[in-house]
Amino acid sequence: MSAVRRRRLPLAGALLVAVLVAGGCSAGGDGGTGTGGDVVDQGYQSGDGSTRTWAVADRSEPVELAGTDFTGTAQDVATWRGDVVVLNTWYAACPPCRAEAPDLAALATDYADQGVHLLGINGTDDAGAAQAFERTFEIPYPSIADGDRTAIAALQAVVPVKAVPTTVVLDREGRVAARILGTADASTLRALVDELLAEGQAA
Repeated sequence: MSAVRRRRLPLAGALLVAVLVAGGCSAGGDGGTGTGGDVVDQGYQSGDGSTRTWAVADRSEPVELAGTDFTGTAQDVATWRGDVVVLNTWYAACPPCRAEAPDLAALATDYADQGVHLLGINGTDDAGAAQAFERTFEIPYPSIADGDRTAIAALQAVVPVKAVPTTVVLDREGRVAARILGTADASTLRALVDELLAEGQAA
Protein backbone atom coordinates (compact mmCIF):
# COMPACT_ATOMS: atom_id res chain seq x y z
CA MET A 1 0.00 0.00 0.00
CA SER A 2 1.41 3.40 -0.95
CA ALA A 3 2.12 6.09 1.59
CA VAL A 4 -0.55 8.32 0.02
CA ARG A 5 -3.18 5.60 0.35
CA ARG A 6 -2.21 4.92 3.97
CA ARG A 7 -2.68 8.61 4.80
CA ARG A 8 -6.12 8.68 3.17
CA LEU A 9 -7.62 5.84 5.21
CA PRO A 10 -7.56 7.57 8.63
CA LEU A 11 -8.99 10.72 7.04
CA ALA A 12 -11.86 8.77 5.46
CA GLY A 13 -12.60 7.13 8.80
CA ALA A 14 -12.68 10.45 10.58
CA LEU A 15 -15.07 11.91 8.02
CA LEU A 16 -17.39 8.93 8.38
CA VAL A 17 -17.53 9.32 12.17
CA ALA A 18 -18.26 13.05 11.79
CA VAL A 19 -21.16 12.38 9.42
CA LEU A 20 -22.70 9.77 11.72
CA VAL A 21 -22.41 11.90 14.85
CA ALA A 22 -23.94 14.95 13.18
CA GLY A 23 -27.51 13.74 12.94
CA GLY A 24 -28.38 11.29 15.68
CA CYS A 25 -26.76 8.78 17.96
CA SER A 26 -27.53 5.36 19.29
CA ALA A 27 -26.95 3.61 22.54
CA GLY A 28 -27.47 0.31 20.78
CA GLY A 29 -27.73 -1.31 17.38
CA ASP A 30 -31.35 -0.23 16.96
CA GLY A 31 -30.75 3.41 17.77
CA GLY A 32 -31.27 2.90 21.48
CA THR A 33 -35.00 2.78 20.83
CA GLY A 34 -35.76 -0.89 20.47
CA THR A 35 -38.68 -2.57 22.16
CA GLY A 36 -36.44 -4.72 24.35
CA GLY A 37 -33.06 -6.35 24.78
CA ASP A 38 -29.77 -5.17 26.11
CA VAL A 39 -27.61 -2.41 24.76
CA VAL A 40 -25.17 -4.02 22.36
CA ASP A 41 -22.65 -1.26 21.73
CA GLN A 42 -21.99 2.44 22.15
CA GLY A 43 -21.81 3.33 18.47
CA TYR A 44 -23.64 6.08 16.65
CA GLN A 45 -26.58 5.77 14.28
CA SER A 46 -27.37 8.59 11.93
CA GLY A 47 -30.61 10.51 11.93
CA ASP A 48 -30.41 13.25 9.33
CA GLY A 49 -33.01 15.62 10.76
CA SER A 50 -35.54 14.55 8.15
CA THR A 51 -39.13 15.49 8.94
CA ARG A 52 -42.26 13.53 8.15
CA THR A 53 -45.77 14.85 8.71
CA TRP A 54 -49.17 13.18 8.60
CA ALA A 55 -52.35 14.85 7.35
CA VAL A 56 -55.27 14.79 9.78
CA ALA A 57 -57.03 12.03 7.85
CA ASP A 58 -53.92 9.84 7.88
CA ARG A 59 -53.13 9.97 11.59
CA SER A 60 -53.38 6.75 13.55
CA GLU A 61 -54.85 6.11 16.98
CA PRO A 62 -53.78 8.23 19.97
CA VAL A 63 -50.45 7.34 21.55
CA GLU A 64 -50.82 5.64 24.94
CA LEU A 65 -47.55 6.38 26.69
CA ALA A 66 -46.89 6.57 30.41
CA GLY A 67 -44.06 6.08 32.88
CA THR A 68 -42.23 7.55 35.85
CA ASP A 69 -39.85 10.47 35.51
CA PHE A 70 -36.44 10.82 37.17
CA THR A 71 -37.98 12.41 40.28
CA GLY A 72 -40.35 9.49 40.76
CA THR A 73 -43.42 11.33 39.46
CA ALA A 74 -45.90 9.53 37.21
CA GLN A 75 -46.26 10.94 33.70
CA ASP A 76 -49.01 10.05 31.21
CA VAL A 77 -49.59 11.79 27.88
CA ALA A 78 -53.30 10.94 28.16
CA THR A 79 -53.62 13.69 30.78
CA TRP A 80 -52.67 16.21 28.09
CA ARG A 81 -55.41 15.35 25.61
CA GLY A 82 -56.64 18.60 24.10
CA ASP A 83 -53.10 20.04 24.03
CA VAL A 84 -50.15 19.66 21.67
CA VAL A 85 -47.45 17.33 22.99
CA VAL A 86 -43.79 17.07 21.94
CA LEU A 87 -41.97 13.82 22.76
CA ASN A 88 -38.17 13.65 22.55
CA THR A 89 -35.87 10.65 22.96
CA TRP A 90 -32.43 11.43 24.38
CA TYR A 91 -29.56 10.43 26.64
CA ALA A 92 -26.92 12.55 28.29
CA ALA A 93 -23.82 11.44 26.36
CA CYS A 94 -25.46 11.86 22.94
CA PRO A 95 -23.88 14.89 21.19
CA PRO A 96 -26.94 15.76 19.06
CA CYS A 97 -29.14 15.54 22.15
CA ARG A 98 -26.92 18.09 23.86
CA ALA A 99 -26.94 20.30 20.76
CA GLU A 100 -30.73 20.50 20.57
CA ALA A 101 -31.38 20.70 24.34
CA PRO A 102 -31.33 24.54 24.58
CA ASP A 103 -33.85 24.82 21.73
CA LEU A 104 -36.19 22.29 23.35
CA ALA A 105 -35.93 24.06 26.70
CA ALA A 106 -36.75 27.38 25.02
CA LEU A 107 -39.69 25.80 23.18
CA ALA A 108 -41.12 24.46 26.44
CA THR A 109 -40.84 27.85 28.10
CA ASP A 110 -42.10 29.93 25.18
CA TYR A 111 -45.15 27.75 24.50
CA ALA A 112 -46.13 26.82 28.05
CA ASP A 113 -48.97 29.34 28.20
CA GLN A 114 -50.38 27.94 24.95
CA GLY A 115 -50.86 24.49 26.43
CA VAL A 116 -47.89 22.84 24.71
CA HIS A 117 -46.27 20.06 26.75
CA LEU A 118 -42.83 18.48 26.30
CA LEU A 119 -41.85 15.06 27.60
CA GLY A 120 -38.46 13.38 27.27
CA ILE A 121 -37.89 9.64 27.03
CA ASN A 122 -34.54 8.34 28.28
CA GLY A 123 -33.87 4.61 28.34
CA THR A 124 -30.12 4.81 28.91
CA ASP A 125 -29.18 7.02 31.86
CA ASP A 126 -29.54 6.58 35.59
CA ALA A 127 -31.16 9.38 37.59
CA GLY A 128 -27.83 11.03 38.40
CA ALA A 129 -26.72 11.40 34.78
CA ALA A 130 -30.16 12.43 33.55
CA GLN A 131 -30.71 15.05 36.24
CA ALA A 132 -27.22 16.48 35.73
CA PHE A 133 -28.08 16.94 32.05
CA GLU A 134 -31.38 18.59 32.97
CA ARG A 135 -29.62 21.00 35.34
CA THR A 136 -26.90 21.84 32.82
CA PHE A 137 -29.37 22.75 30.08
CA GLU A 138 -32.07 24.08 32.44
CA ILE A 139 -34.64 21.65 31.10
CA PRO A 140 -38.06 22.72 32.46
CA TYR A 141 -39.99 19.58 31.49
CA PRO A 142 -39.89 15.98 32.76
CA SER A 143 -38.39 12.89 31.15
CA ILE A 144 -39.55 9.33 31.61
CA ALA A 145 -36.91 6.98 33.05
CA ASP A 146 -37.46 4.26 30.47
CA GLY A 147 -34.89 1.62 31.40
CA ASP A 148 -37.31 -1.19 30.57
CA ARG A 149 -38.17 0.41 27.19
CA THR A 150 -41.92 0.33 27.96
CA ALA A 151 -42.52 3.93 26.90
CA ILE A 152 -40.49 3.68 23.72
CA ALA A 153 -42.24 0.42 22.84
CA ALA A 154 -45.58 2.18 23.11
CA LEU A 155 -44.33 4.93 20.81
CA GLN A 156 -42.75 2.46 18.38
CA ALA A 157 -46.11 0.73 18.06
CA VAL A 158 -47.46 3.87 16.39
CA VAL A 159 -44.48 5.51 14.65
CA PRO A 160 -41.00 4.17 13.77
CA VAL A 161 -38.26 5.65 15.98
CA LYS A 162 -34.89 4.87 14.42
CA ALA A 163 -32.41 7.30 15.96
CA VAL A 164 -31.67 9.16 19.14
CA PRO A 165 -32.65 11.90 19.29
CA THR A 166 -36.06 11.56 17.66
CA THR A 167 -38.80 14.11 18.19
CA VAL A 168 -42.48 13.21 17.76
CA VAL A 169 -45.26 15.80 17.83
CA LEU A 170 -48.77 14.77 18.87
CA ASP A 171 -51.90 16.68 17.91
CA ARG A 172 -54.59 17.67 20.39
CA GLU A 173 -56.14 14.22 20.15
CA GLY A 174 -52.84 12.54 21.03
CA ARG A 175 -52.17 11.29 17.50
CA VAL A 176 -48.78 11.42 15.77
CA ALA A 177 -48.75 14.44 13.48
CA ALA A 178 -45.00 14.77 12.81
CA ARG A 179 -41.65 13.09 13.41
CA ILE A 180 -38.09 14.37 13.16
CA LEU A 181 -35.29 11.80 13.01
CA GLY A 182 -32.07 13.19 14.43
CA THR A 183 -31.44 16.73 15.62
CA ALA A 184 -34.59 18.82 15.46
CA ASP A 185 -34.15 22.16 13.71
CA ALA A 186 -35.64 24.76 16.08
CA SER A 187 -37.52 26.72 13.41
CA THR A 188 -38.92 23.55 11.85
CA LEU A 189 -40.16 22.23 15.17
CA ARG A 190 -41.76 25.53 16.10
CA ALA A 191 -43.49 25.67 12.71
CA LEU A 192 -44.93 22.18 13.29
CA VAL A 193 -46.19 23.17 16.74
CA ASP A 194 -47.69 26.39 15.36
CA GLU A 195 -49.52 24.45 12.66
CA LEU A 196 -51.04 22.09 15.20
CA LEU A 197 -52.07 24.94 17.46
CA ALA A 198 -53.75 26.64 14.53
CA GLU A 199 -55.35 23.35 13.52
CA GLY A 200 -56.97 23.11 16.92
CA GLN A 201 -58.25 26.70 16.75
CA ALA A 202 -59.76 26.08 13.32
CA ALA A 203 -61.65 23.07 14.66
